[in-house]
Amino acid sequence: MMNEEILWLSGTGIHITPWKLIGYTGALMFGGRWLVQFIASKRKGRPVIPRLFWYMSIVGSIMTLSYFLFSAKQDSVGVLQNLFPTFTAFYSLWLDIQHRGWDKTRADHGMSPTVGEEPETPATLERR
Repeated sequence: MMNEEILWLSGTGIHITPWKLIGYTGALMFGGRWLVQFIASKRKGRPVIPRLFWYMSIVGSIMTLSYFLFSAKQDSVGVLQNLFPTFTAFYSLWLDIQHRGWDKTRADHGMSPTVGEEPETPATLERR
């Protein structure tokens, strides 16, 4: 069932299955994490990695890993390519939680002020 073509998409000329949609979504999620990192760094004016980056890494790599494991493709190169990032993203997320915790005042997702910088408050945000 998951390897059967989605008929309402057959007019596109591309053979799309539910597994391919999972793979496409995973690839977009995994690639989109760089956009999240870019936006966070641009806002901060320095390189930062927000926690959302690690969540997107995990979800994206699990989705593409699932595609390569369970679809008709069953490509060992794709499995290997996505297995390592999954574990490193989980480990990096764990380190981030250990370092900043779950508390929103500490876990600012890489957006905290640097030394000598004014913290963001509603008043400082209004001045922007």
